[in-house]
Amino acid sequence: MAPYTITYFAVRGRCGSTRIALSDLGQEWKETVLSFDEWMKGDLKAKCVFGQLPKLEDGDLALFQSNAILRHLGRKHGAYGKDDKEAAQIDMMVDGVEDLRLKYIRLIYQEYDTGKEAYLKDLPDHLSKFEAVLAQNKSGFLVGDKVSIADYTLLDVMLNHQVLCSHSLDKFPSLKSFVDKMSARPKLKAYLESDAYKKLPINGNGKQ
Repeated sequence: MAPYTITYFAVRGRCGSTRIALSDLGQEWKETVLSFDEWMKGDLKAKCVFGQLPKLEDGDLALFQSNAILRHLGRKHGAYGKDDKEAAQIDMMVDGVEDLRLKYIRLIYQEYDTGKEAYLKDLPDHLSKFEAVLAQNKSGFLVGDKVSIADYTLLDVMLNHQVLCSHSLDKFPSLKSFVDKMSARPKLKAYLESDAYKKLPINGNGKQ
């Protein structure tokens, strides 16, 4: 029996980084897939702590909020740094990725037809921050010398941005190398090349 159960929609969305993490960490999971019509009925939504998905079940533990889910998996499977200092740096990086993710989500769901040009013009300023961190940390990871949840969430957002703009990483060699190396990790490579990943749209409104 799979140790984890994910409840979410048939999109990558907010669950992309969780699936990436589980794959790379060698964990099995099953999914309860909801249609948007089912969700709008409100029965499940009323049972969600913050009225949102994804939901991760780990035995009798039910977690909501995608970054809380990531942190739980990181602590449990050794992807949260070697000490408190690294854990704090990982938290900082996760929050930095979240800032960019929120801007991306706003573009996709609110400003896609009117704001894409401005978004892409502003994007290098955001990417340069991660480029600098990766260039300084020669390990190829955001923090320390081992993969962490910060790497999983950054990879998820960068893969989305490569679809949004195929040349978005061309001027950021460390960031591009990071995406290439992470995507080539054997378990991750297998997942990213699977139908389970490829068949899922990135976002719920069909824009990407």
